[in-house]
Amino acid sequence: MPGGIGVIVKSIRRVAIVGGTHGNEFTGAYLIKKFEQFPDLVKRTSFETLTVLGNPKAFDAVRRYIDEDLNRCFLQRDLQDASLSSHEAMRAKTLNQILGSKGKAQMDFLLDLHSTTANMGLTLILVNRHPFNLKLAAYLSKINPLVKVYCWAQPGRENGFLNSLCELGFALEIGPIAQGVLNAACLQKMEAFIHTVLDYLEMHNQGEDLAVENTLTLHQHLSVIDYPKDAQGEIQAMIHPQLQNRDYEPLHPGDPMFLRLDGTPIFYQGESTVWPMFINEAAYYTKGIAMCLTQKQQVNF
Repeated sequence: MPGGIGVIVKSIRRVAIVGGTHGNEFTGAYLIKKFEQFPDLVKRTSFETLTVLGNPKAFDAVRRYIDEDLNRCFLQRDLQDASLSSHEAMRAKTLNQILGSKGKAQMDFLLDLHSTTANMGLTLILVNRHPFNLKLAAYLSKINPLVKVYCWAQPGRENGFLNSLCELGFALEIGPIAQGVLNAACLQKMEAFIHTVLDYLEMHNQGEDLAVENTLTLHQHLSVIDYPKDAQGEIQAMIHPQLQNRDYEPLHPGDPMFLRLDGTPIFYQGESTVWPMFINEAAYYTKGIAMCLTQKQQVNF
């Protein structure tokens, strides 16, 4: 665990909020537009807040990306590889200069805004288990019990997400919402959540006691599952109706998972119960992901 349980986080001096890392996820992108127009909304007395539109070219084109997924372009080797010249590879290098460089972050805290077509409500996505992030997640979960916490961190494996540029912070997902669509309710929920995070950081800097339960319910990433496909790679089954929209609900061995085009169900064959998320995410069809499987854990910190 980075820093160890006894880590003391000094004052947060620079906070970055990034939206539009995926150009067709309008909730975060338009919040950045709003904060640029009304900067006092994210201004706090004890730290500077920088707002960044992650992928302006993809946003203008209303596309997730131009050449490749920007939120997978932040591996250290890729950031240092001068031969990588795709639009997103170059944009990642620019963001690394603005926010990083990786491993030597210029920001003390990084919040990356995303939206999903899956029924995930408000979800925090952690790329590590730093105690500061766990405590903040517990605080946010206490304020809003509907908030879910998902951890992608895998021992010994570097993360290529934008959030990996900074040890403190997380990605925020909201859904379900269609790609390239603005929804006022989603935007308001995300904005209110951002203000809660900024207020927490302000209270931390002022030394206020932010006592929370030292146990956090967390969904740890296990694996991804693709759709059943034929030899040519064509999908042969869809998400079963009994599983659709049931993100974060338990999937037991023997439960229906997919439905073939002829109406025949395919059942989950795992040996233990899992908790799926990103179920039927539209952007993941090209990635060969029908859902992510997680293990529900109680984490002490």
